[in-house]
Formats: sequence, structure tokens, C-alpha cells
Amino acid sequence: MGTPLGNFIRAKRDTIQPESLGLHRHGRRRSPGLRRLDLATRAGISVEYLARIEQGRDHNPSPAVVNSLADALCLDPSERNHLRYLAKISGDQCSVRITPVPPPRRVRPSVLQTLCLLEPGVALVTNRLGDILAHTTGFQSITSGTGLLDGAEPNLNRYLFTDARSRAFFVDWDDIADEHTFDLWQAPSLENLEWLTSELTPVAGPEFTNRLSRHVVPRRGVLRLNHPDGHQLRLHRETLELPMDAQQLVIFLPECDQTAQAIDQLRRQSHGRLRSIS
Repeated sequence: MGTPLGNFIRAKRDTIQPESLGLHRHGRRRSPGLRRLDLATRAGISVEYLARIEQGRDHNPSPAVVNSLADALCLDPSERNHLRYLAKISGDQCSVRITPVPPPRRVRPSVLQTLCLLEPGVALVTNRLGDILAHTTGFQSITSGTGLLDGAEPNLNRYLFTDARSRAFFVDWDDIADEHTFDLWQAPSLENLEWLTSELTPVAGPEFTNRLSRHVVPRRGVLRLNHPDGHQLRLHRETLELPMDAQQLVIFLPECDQTAQAIDQLRRQSHGRLRSIS
């Protein structure tokens, strides 16, 4: 069985065309992308050692090897950070037995006060697992009728992969699904990640598990939403990290005047209050 580190290296290797690195293509191959031999040569390691890493038989490559692999794969800064993170958790997974544990859902009072200051704007507090922990009335208004906030403990990943309404609500559903499955790798802890994935895997199926193992670093663009009332929204997202809590404060800003007007109209239709979910 592979590790997240090995899966990422193998997936990235499969996306690289040899010609892009100035290498010759060696005839017709059964698998796409860069040969293991070529990557090992570029990284200055043996093919056997690279095979052990990719297959999950070596869980603790040195930082020098990880950096050499990042150079050989021509990773961008986001991908490099992800590679280093996967190297760390692959070693952690090997050294301890992971018991699924749900993450804490409490939002600090000062964070809730900050969220109040953003009213009537569109904002929420979440974590890397996609749990929606608190939100403004503005966020409630743009998601009304979509099913996202249904239930006592709403979660974006659960909504994306188990509620058919999400595919109508998120115009770029595939991109959003890639974003949120990628963010799972930055879960507060391995125990929290195991808790959510063990819950989602049986009900979400391969559409979820395939994305989780691909490790595609998302290109986060404008968020496009189709509100059930017929409004089309385009939103910029600004994410403020709350490292003390392993949470994020996400603020949504209209990308155009049409979206700003639509949000105003949806606010007038909705008469909610700031909601903390715990």
C-alpha cells in the first residue's frame, strides 16, 4: 500500500511530459509521463530508492531527498510545501496508530466578535475538514435554499459529495471538489483527517477517494455560484488563518456590481442572525 507522499510523487510524475524537461521519449509506454528512471536520475537517487518511496516502503526520506525530488519534478512553491507536508505525515502515519477523532468545533468569542464586525457581509469560520463552524447572515442569505446549512453540523465536503444540489449551486463543481479534498491534507491532525475520510468514503465513493489520492494543488479562482432564486454570483475569497484554533476566517467579496446587487437583494429576503455552530 502506498503513502500520501508516494501517491503524490507518482501522480505528479505521470503528468510530466519528458519533452518538457528536455528528455527524449523512449518509445511507446504503458504508463504516461516521466519514467521512474528519469526522475531518479534528475533527483540524484537510485531507481530502487525512488520505487521504495513511491510504493510506501520508505516512510522517512531525508529533507535533502525531498528537496531533490521537488527540484526534479519542477514543483511550484505550493506543490513544494505540500510535498514537505506529505513527507512529514507519512512518517507520522508509520510511527503511530491513528484513531479517528472529530475536531473541536468551538469558535473563540473574540473570533465571533470579529465575525460580527463583518455583518452584513458574507463570511464564515471553517476548518480544513470543511466544517462550517460559524457564519454571518450574509453567508446564510447566499446559501439559502441550497441545503448547505441544513443539519446541525454542516460540512462542505459532505455537502459536495453527498448532496446533488451542490452540483447546481457550484458552477465549477469539479474545481471546488478538488479544492476541498486537497485541503483535507492540512487537517488539524491525522486523527481528524481519518475521522472525516472514514465517514465520507463509504457514502461518497470513488469520486471522493480518487480526488483525495490525486493530490492536485488547486488554482483557486473566482467562486461562481448559481443561487436557487436565479441569481448568478461571482465572489473573491480572502482567507485569514487562525493558527491557534486550526481554523480559517473566510470573507467573500463581490467580484462585480451585478453580484453586489444580487447579494443586497438576497439579504433583504433573509432575516437571520449570526450563527455559531458547535
